[in-house]
Amino acid sequence: MSHLIRYSGEFSPDVIARASGSWLETVDGRRLLDFTSGQICATIGHNHPRIAEAIRRSLETAIHLNSRFLSPPVLDLAERLAALLPPGLDRSMFVSTGGEANEAAVRIAKLVSGGFEVVALTRSWHGMTAGSQSLTFSAGRRGHGPTVPGVFTIPAPYAYRCPIRHCAGTCDATCMEVGFELFDQQTTGSRAAVIAEPVLSSGGVLVPPPGYLNRLHELARERDMLFILDEAQTGFGRLGAMFGTELFGVVPDIVTLSKTLGGGLPIGAVTTTAAIEQAAYDRGLMYYTSHQSDPLPAAAALAVLDLVIEDDLAARAARQGERLGGHLRDLHERHEIIGEVRGLGLLWGMELVEDRETKKPAVEMGDALTDACRNCGLSLNITKGRAAKSTACLRIAPPLTVTDDEIDAAAEILDDALTTLTG
Repeated sequence: MSHLIRYSGEFSPDVIARASGSWLETVDGRRLLDFTSGQICATIGHNHPRIAEAIRRSLETAIHLNSRFLSPPVLDLAERLAALLPPGLDRSMFVSTGGEANEAAVRIAKLVSGGFEVVALTRSWHGMTAGSQSLTFSAGRRGHGPTVPGVFTIPAPYAYRCPIRHCAGTCDATCMEVGFELFDQQTTGSRAAVIAEPVLSSGGVLVPPPGYLNRLHELARERDMLFILDEAQTGFGRLGAMFGTELFGVVPDIVTLSKTLGGGLPIGAVTTTAAIEQAAYDRGLMYYTSHQSDPLPAAAALAVLDLVIEDDLAARAARQGERLGGHLRDLHERHEIIGEVRGLGLLWGMELVEDRETKKPAVEMGDALTDACRNCGLSLNITKGRAAKSTACLRIAPPLTVTDDEIDAAAEILDDALTTLTG
């Protein structure tokens, strides 16, 4: 490790030799239940044989091409996404990561609208490349120099810690209305887009109230702004539905996909309407990178779609999410350090507090808890809202293929670790 650049604090002390399904195995033979799905990318579990087979076939045909050349996997993937997403979202571009997908989406929105101002939510995570990082407010904003100009924020729907000190327990979206009032006073009139996640995962698994995203879309339209929905962490079954668009009943102008699309391989997608694609083309859209439309990750993504649909993993995530959520709610009742449990499908957050009355974040305990769980065979990660230093939330997101026994085992490890650390 001494020859590596540390890009997000210290590395885990465990070195992973192999991974399969919900399990990791270290070089010294220890097994860990992976309840982060890698980087929330191993939707169908680690090293699924169908993914391996798709990779083998690609090795025999084409791995990489000049980005101006297309291949059958890329054409097939674009057609499949058009069939799965809401009608009208039928033009796709394939890139490498979610951050890059959001870069491209915002670039398209700016070109088509003629504006440059973008509204994002506090506690959001849209990537770490320069443009996407400017839209990310949950971490990574300190000490790296100026961000891209024209970015504005509105408060995230975080009822447990209402950002405008208005709600108690349930968000009524007043924060959004107030946020846009502030934006209207600051805008230069060069408006381009609004971007949001269906559930703010890295911001602490914040689930918006019913109607929130629809109202957000309305407010964007009233200002002639395009609405971008970032489904990097929520797409392809994670929330118990194929997409957040389906679950929340909203159809954006542009949707971005990544993490959950590639089965562990790097691929992202920007999908929009024919009208927006044509307008971007007519205005000279230029977004051209080395691994755009690569055949190999597209082939893996097709295998992911086959598995998600054939095995109805969205419905499975809803069922397994009830089991996991039941365990977490039980832990909440028995452990005072847990301030709130929230989530959908197989994406859950468990917020840790030093005191339930003051809601002071138990950041040090969160670090100790993740270490204790890892030592006992369970891998979790904690989101800290580093930009504001105001949360300590365990994010729990196992593969959609997780079994009952694996969920029960993870809950038992978590319970034991909580009991040991809190006495």
